[in-house]
Amino acid sequence: MSPVFPMLTVLTMFYYICLRRRARTATRGEMMNSHRTIESNSRTSPLNAEVVQYAKEVVDFSSHYGSENSMSYTMWNLASVPNVFPSSGDFTQTAVFRTYGTWWDQCPSASLPFKRTPPNFQSQDYVELAFEQQVYPTAVHVLETYHPGAVIRILACSANPYSPILPAEVRWEILWSEKPTKVNASQARQFKPCIKQINFPTNLIRLEVNSSLLDYYTELDAVVLHGTKDKPVLSLKTSLIDMNDLEDDDYEEKDVCGMDSLNKKFSSTALGEGPNNGYFDKLPYELIQLILNHLSLPDLCRLAQTCKLLNQHCCDPLQYTHLNLQPYWAKLNDSSLEFLQPRCTLVQWLNLSWTGNRGFISVAGFSRFLKVCGSELVRLELSCSHFLNETCLEIISEMCPNLQDLNLSSCDKLPPQAFNHIAKLCGLRRLVLYRTKVEQTALLSILNFCSELQHLSLGSCIMIEDYDVIASMIGAKCKKLRTLDLWRCKNITENGIAELASGCPLLEELDLGWCPTLQSSTGCFARLARQLPNLQKLFLTANRSVCDTDIEELACNCSRLRQLDILGTRMVSPASLRKLLESCKDLSLLDVSFCSQIDNRAVLELNVSFPKVFIKKSFTQ
Repeated sequence: MSPVFPMLTVLTMFYYICLRRRARTATRGEMMNSHRTIESNSRTSPLNAEVVQYAKEVVDFSSHYGSENSMSYTMWNLASVPNVFPSSGDFTQTAVFRTYGTWWDQCPSASLPFKRTPPNFQSQDYVELAFEQQVYPTAVHVLETYHPGAVIRILACSANPYSPILPAEVRWEILWSEKPTKVNASQARQFKPCIKQINFPTNLIRLEVNSSLLDYYTELDAVVLHGTKDKPVLSLKTSLIDMNDLEDDDYEEKDVCGMDSLNKKFSSTALGEGPNNGYFDKLPYELIQLILNHLSLPDLCRLAQTCKLLNQHCCDPLQYTHLNLQPYWAKLNDSSLEFLQPRCTLVQWLNLSWTGNRGFISVAGFSRFLKVCGSELVRLELSCSHFLNETCLEIISEMCPNLQDLNLSSCDKLPPQAFNHIAKLCGLRRLVLYRTKVEQTALLSILNFCSELQHLSLGSCIMIEDYDVIASMIGAKCKKLRTLDLWRCKNITENGIAELASGCPLLEELDLGWCPTLQSSTGCFARLARQLPNLQKLFLTANRSVCDTDIEELACNCSRLRQLDILGTRMVSPASLRKLLESCKDLSLLDVSFCSQIDNRAVLELNVSFPKVFIKKSFTQ
């Protein structure tokens, strides 16, 4: 061979590397200093044919601080151009998730974590955004206006949410992923992560967040998608491989796409016989089972391919008593459930939250799985599982007689009549109906037959006509109730509070945030303090009538109080808060944001006297 050809090959490779580097810096574009420099929601640069667009619509989300019938603090604020940026502070026109920090993990209503959750899956909430045009993404910019740093993963979907036909294959690709990190500043910023390129166009972007390290609620104002209509050079298949890219891909494959290998490996039966199993034959069966308990689900599937002995161990139903499938939401489908089905006959805890959307799981596939694997179920997590319909809840009520814990949080597509079937689950201890369309008749039936309830979440259930009637039934039937979430219930009055206080003396947690019909002048809050001495968490968020008398009653009667939110009150003084802090030695969280009598100086003085208490004081610039 002529020496010219190797030289040409080297020059070609060098030229390609230069092109890649140039594309990597040129196609991402540069974010403008503020939204004022972008004159429209979507524009195309004549220089590089790059499309820059804001989200057109919020397609789905797991939670938000706002209500279902307003725009304040809701995820819907992420659609269109920014409302606030570049200003910093607490603004109602932004998108805010329901929780922050670790406070919700430390209250009585907190659930125990699932075993075998992969350490690289740390997402707590998500929001999905649709854009006008499908593009090959070159950059995604998130405009954060308050306590930034919650976004930990950005994904793109191959499906077009505006297409009437669902494609045969729906793919999710991670554009960027990072572990939760502490951002010390609370000021606004443009978050511009370095994303990887994908080989399909998209107009559906998903942000996943983890707020555990935040000092207060994160607020997002807008999301900007940069991309090109034509396929970038970077995505062309070549023989040149960037080893750094390869390492990132490996990490992401373990994180999201484990179900691909899971489906294939569970279906494999071609295992070699082999003369013996080495030292494994000398170990007790129980010891091997104990060792395998430390493996993640994909690793368990990989190990099952090594030999028949380990295959037998890896397929033992005792390995699947706690099954968390939420980390694999992007790949879990009917085939996955079918392959898992023989191994899950003893499953007790099952997490299918976020799974099955866009046709991944069918009603028939879910029903087949529960008919085989539902008899031992004690806990079933189905948050944001939008494949659910009335048939699914009917199957749950028939196939899961031992069910004690049911989470239907944000299953807002379930029809109201579907909730009637929950009343058949008489052994329920915990029921989460946050952001569902449960109606009053169905809820009354549930409360009548599920008298063992200890934890009940009815936050943002807008179909309830009269919360006083619901509170009266709770007080009459649910004597063992320990936690109750009535966040943003629109019409409960002092009469309902009286029924709760007298009928549920074991209450340790009560969320009455954003309940506008409650007035301190009726004595309802003082009554709560006197009749519920076990209270550890009390949220009276945005009730302007809370006064010094209420705080003093809490100080005298609720010595076990740990968390108190009185955001927005005008009637509480620093003196009464000092009495509360002196009496409630376990108090760790006190939110006095927008309390007109509690200024920054008062907060600083209280912080000096009570350094172990986190006193929150939000602001608007």
